[in-house]
Amino acid sequence: MQEIYDFNFRQLELSIREIGYGDQSINKKMKDYINLFHSMVSEIHFWDNLSKNEKINKISIFLSDFENIDHLLDYFEEFNENLSKKTLNSYLKSVSNP
Repeated sequence: MQEIYDFNFRQLELSIREIGYGDQSINKKMKDYINLFHSMVSEIHFWDNLSKNEKINKISIFLSDFENIDHLLDYFEEFNENLSKKTLNSYLKSVSNP
């Protein structure tokens, strides 16, 4: 799991560099993105125990101007259900071997 976490944030940093941000800006952006990621994880930690309205409220914290949160919630619920049926390795293999 740590390798996946590190890989994702390395890719994010590379993308920020490609856009043209300097080293100081990259450090600030990365700090913002890492803090956002951890706050999202903290908010959804007990996702399965939340009601639909509570889930919508959690998503709304991060997407306050998003118009179709119900559709997004349905997407996440379906994705979560699919994840629970497969192992992480099966998803990683499908991504690395298309």
